[in-house]
Amino acid sequence: MTDPVETGTAPADGAVQSPLRAVLRLEGAAILMLSLLLYHQAGAGWLMFMALFLVPDLSFLGYLAGPRIGAVAYNGAHSLTGPLVLAALARTTGHAEAVPYAVIWAAHVGFDRMLGYGLKYGRGFGYTHLGRIGRAAKM
Repeated sequence: MTDPVETGTAPADGAVQSPLRAVLRLEGAAILMLSLLLYHQAGAGWLMFMALFLVPDLSFLGYLAGPRIGAVAYNGAHSLTGPLVLAALARTTGHAEAVPYAVIWAAHVGFDRMLGYGLKYGRGFGYTHLGRIGRAAKM
C-alpha cells in the first residue's frame, strides 16, 4: 500500500481534506445534537450544563508546558473516549448521577469538532486533524 503523503494525495500536515473534513464536522454536529437530546432526557439542569460545558477547555493549560504536552492534554480532554468511559463506569457501578457529566463532556467534544477544532498534533495548537486553525492556517 502506498503512503498518501508520498504520492501527493494527502497533505503533509496530516489533516483530512474536503469533502471528508465536512463529513467529520457534520459528525461533530450530530454528536452535539445527540448529547443535547440525551441530556434533556436525563432531566439534569441546564444551568449545570452551561456551567460545565467549557470545562474541557481547561486542558489548554497544558500548552504552558509546551506544544507536545499541550497536545496530549488537549487530546485527552477532547476525545470521545473519556466521556464514553465515564458514562459506562457510571452506569455499570450504579452511579447513574454521573452520566449527565459524561454527556456534557461529549457535547463539548461534538461542538468543538463541528467548529473545526480537531485533535492536536504536537507541533502546535493550530495543527489539527481537521486542518490548520488560527495563526497556523495563515502560514
